Amino acid sequence: MRTHLPAPDYGLMDTAPACYAIRINGHLGAMMLSVFPGMMPQRDGADTVLTGLLDRSALYGVLAEIDALGLDLLEVRQLEADPGAPESDQGSC
Repeated sequence: MRTHLPAPDYGLMDTAPACYAIRINGHLGAMMLSVFPGMMPQRDGADTVLTGLLDRSALYGVLAEIDALGLDLLEVRQLEADPGAPESDQGSC
């Protein structure tokens, strides 16, 4: 029986934070937005888009909060970092 050696990066997770945009159906009020302190909210038509810099565990935490609150998740998108943007502006990543 032949066995294969795992790739050098097998089992390793990328721990670097990435910029995410999370679209939720409807407009979220101040109380609901307070659950997501690290995210920058923006209204887009009838939806709310939360944008922020998240590592993998923080992303799963935000998604768990959305599920626990019974919000209608429409989209999760990883955004490309804007090389011209200042690093201190984490709301737009």
